[in-house]
Amino acid sequence: MKKLVNQRLDILAAISGVMIALQARANGELSSRLDNGVQAALISFGSGLLIIAIVAIFSPAIKEGARNLKGAVTRGEIPRLTLFAGALGGSFVAIQTHVVPLIGVALYSVASIAGQTAASLGVDRLGITGGGKKIITWRRVGAALFTVIAVFISVFDRIDSSSISIYALFLAGVAGAVVGVQRALNGQINEHSHQSFTTSLLNFAMGTSFLSIFLLSLILFGSTELVALPAGPWWIYTGGVIGVIYIAFTSKIVQHLGVLTFTLFSVGGNLVGSLLIDLYSPTEGVQVSAYLVTGIVMTYLGVIVGGVNNSQSRRSLKQ
Repeated sequence: MKKLVNQRLDILAAISGVMIALQARANGELSSRLDNGVQAALISFGSGLLIIAIVAIFSPAIKEGARNLKGAVTRGEIPRLTLFAGALGGSFVAIQTHVVPLIGVALYSVASIAGQTAASLGVDRLGITGGGKKIITWRRVGAALFTVIAVFISVFDRIDSSSISIYALFLAGVAGAVVGVQRALNGQINEHSHQSFTTSLLNFAMGTSFLSIFLLSLILFGSTELVALPAGPWWIYTGGVIGVIYIAFTSKIVQHLGVLTFTLFSVGGNLVGSLLIDLYSPTEGVQVSAYLVTGIVMTYLGVIVGGVNNSQSRRSLKQ
């Protein structure tokens, strides 16, 4: 029974990776049409907050989760600073909307996955997911490095130093590290709220507040201005909906799998999602190559070697 549950969590982790690719495509397109990454990020987060707030009104479970979390904070069981994990999510989406139009979904995924993997090793070892400290073996480190190599191979034919912004790639890596830490904090929040959608509500509230303050500051200092919403295809406004589902998924799954194992599975889903996007909704100049297919195969090998066994045999370190 436990093995079956783990397998289902592994599948959900892979699906969450597909969501990352879909959200990146939607938010990137919205940012491109607005020519304002922060405003696009605020629209994405704001729409997600609206959805989860409406659900919360009619959901006793979300309200119960909020009471559980408030009690945990009052008793000092969870640091107040942890509650600001949503601000990290806002930062992630702001970077995502800015970078994707510059380097595309595939290269953005490569750099952000590298950042996630590096951050995952640290947060698993520190045990800030809420599920206890995880042993970081050489096998796990090797599997993570193998996965990073695989995703770089998947876009090897697209790397052109004359057209790729090193600055954008660096920002994508930072975004990945940020979301890796956010996942860990969400796991801790979820451990006390016992309701994944309560965690989502808190994340979107914090993220929307952060982005609102950030955008207002940019406007006041004359760095940007508000732009009218484009009448583009409907799917460019789906980033918030995807985010609601994604955060609920990750906050629950990461608590049981650990951040690194979760990351290894979500990487596979992310690459598959990127492949489907390139096939059915490509951006200019994007094509499916043997490098991409090879990278996907290598990534799943890394998942099998370092992810599956660890998800079944991992153990917690004593505090």
